[in-house]
Amino acid sequence: MTNPAPGRGRIGAGVAGRQGSAAPEPNFPRRGEAAFAAAAAATAGEGNAPAPFSMAPWELLQLYTYGLAIATALLLWAACACGARRRRTGEPPLINGWIPFIGKALAFRKDAFKFLISQQRKFGDVFTVHIAGRYITFIMDPFQYVYVIRNSKQLEFSEFADKMASRTFGYPSLSNFPNLNENLHRIYQYLQGKPLDIISDHMMKNLQHVFEWKCSQATDWKTEKMYKFCSFLMFEASFITLYGRDPAADGHNVISEIRDKFTKFDANFPYLAANIPIELLGVTKKVRKELIHHFLLRNMAKWMGGSEVIQARKDTLEKYELLQDYDKAAHHFAFLWASVANTIPATFWAMYYLLRHPEALAVVRDEIDHLLQSTGQKKGPGYSIHLTREHLDNLVYLESSLNESLRMCSSSMNIRISQEDYILKLGGNQEVNLRKGDWIALYPQILHMDPEVYEDPEVYKFDRYIENGKKKTTFYKGGRKLKYFLMPFGSGISMCPGRFFAMNEIKLFLILFLAHFDIELVEKKPIGLDNSRMGLGILLPDSDIACHYKIRSF
Repeated sequence: MTNPAPGRGRIGAGVAGRQGSAAPEPNFPRRGEAAFAAAAAATAGEGNAPAPFSMAPWELLQLYTYGLAIATALLLWAACACGARRRRTGEPPLINGWIPFIGKALAFRKDAFKFLISQQRKFGDVFTVHIAGRYITFIMDPFQYVYVIRNSKQLEFSEFADKMASRTFGYPSLSNFPNLNENLHRIYQYLQGKPLDIISDHMMKNLQHVFEWKCSQATDWKTEKMYKFCSFLMFEASFITLYGRDPAADGHNVISEIRDKFTKFDANFPYLAANIPIELLGVTKKVRKELIHHFLLRNMAKWMGGSEVIQARKDTLEKYELLQDYDKAAHHFAFLWASVANTIPATFWAMYYLLRHPEALAVVRDEIDHLLQSTGQKKGPGYSIHLTREHLDNLVYLESSLNESLRMCSSSMNIRISQEDYILKLGGNQEVNLRKGDWIALYPQILHMDPEVYEDPEVYKFDRYIENGKKKTTFYKGGRKLKYFLMPFGSGISMCPGRFFAMNEIKLFLILFLAHFDIELVEKKPIGLDNSRMGLGILLPDSDIACHYKIRSF
């Protein structure tokens, strides 16, 4: 990877003349000539001298229409090309692309990682790309991340997040309600410290209950699709932990109904995040409305055993009388999505990689068994397991294996919006001129797959984050220590506030399953990453895979 040359100066000063990628001449089909030739052939007599060329009125009209369409397209393309952004002094190299508005969106969506690496090789560690009407400046050097992350005044995130969330989940902008954003954010204290211990303990009990209900009869091998299996268990346990259940109804059926609708909605989430109107996404709007209906206050009032964090959100939202009941319910649905949409695929990948690597599975299972034995806890159906935060922190091989799977499957894009024309000062006396409204992006997957930071980055190494039997937190690039080396949960003001609970949930799932069950993959096919969610968090698998499990013999 190339770094900018040392010495004070503006980014791109040594790349003079690069005004973005050159626009190739469009290669339009010459349909007018084809029509002329077809007409000439049609009027040629068989076995006689060709008749003078003539065209029927409708053929002339068709030819005229084709020509007009091509001319209009050329004029529109030329107008857009002439109006395309031009690089100014002090700005990073600009990659416009030749397709108006679209820019480089197609190449980015096809494979963002490969696209960004290729642009880095051409233009260096800072460059601006035109993607679907947005100009995004990518900072590729991880040593420069800190200058973006700490600059929260000029490089803002909250407004961007509010617009995207309100559009996606169907509630009015938080900016319409004084202090609502701050009040909701303050509630995340219930996912830290002592409250985190309480909600994690409830999650452990609910997971054990769901495991027992779902798996206790598996005295012989039982086959399931693994992603579907992880989704069922994690969604149900998470839902009960956060929202409780209706004691007067069949809780499993109700939650399964919500999960099925959630899966349909989530399948189109990338399109909503890309600002595609929900009206163009089939039944997605109807499904979202049905999901939100479940969270109306009159329905939530029936649920018993919910968490402090949800009760605090209900109390806060009730203080805003201008918020309609539907809007409040939409907020609760958005919180559910944030709680499980990335946790479920992260759980799948953690389990998948362990099963793909028997040596890793053996070490992690042995660590869990040793902890349970040392704390006097018995394994198997009918026995409850209780683990404290200290117990979870001591499972260093479990945490390392989880971090390694997150490194390999996370694809978040950390975005900030420039609030004004602004000069961003970077390390090494470098400066970048930004325009108001430009996006600034960090793409940590580049860091996660950097061979200078991680040896053999495409290889799963369950003990990569362990050194001398303890957690390894020191990583280097080019001989320099990195401040940021693993970023599956974002950074700075955009860092996921529920990350500690999410990590605990996945650890608890793995502990319970590996303590109570034997599990093996039935299929040997490799599973790849579904790139449709590039930039949005944890990537889903490109297909499901069969596994079978049974109760362990003790």
